[in-house]
Amino acid sequence: MASIKIRAKQKGNITTVKCLMSHPMETGFRKNKKTGKLIPAHHIQEVTITHADKVVLSALWSGAISKNPYLSCKFSDAGKGDKVTVSWKDNKGKSNSVTAKIK
Repeated sequence: MASIKIRAKQKGNITTVKCLMSHPMETGFRKNKKTGKLIPAHHIQEVTITHADKVVLSALWSGAISKNPYLSCKFSDAGKGDKVTVSWKDNKGKSNSVTAKIK
């Protein structure tokens, strides 16, 4: 389940990071069609993108974000071959992190 696909490309002095996170992103308000009971909330709460041990993006999310969310951001002052890390933590204490080289 918990995986992140990431691409980081540099053009000029700008690096674009694109990532797709596999996560159910349940709000806690949807009902199971068979049982009629609410499906427990399970969503990403914090997303962080780092480069050279510096945070370039920090986002706080809620259950309002769709299943398997996509995120993109741009930042400057990176070089080709540098590493970028995308990580998340969810409301159930689970987390995931992936690192990629800038192309």
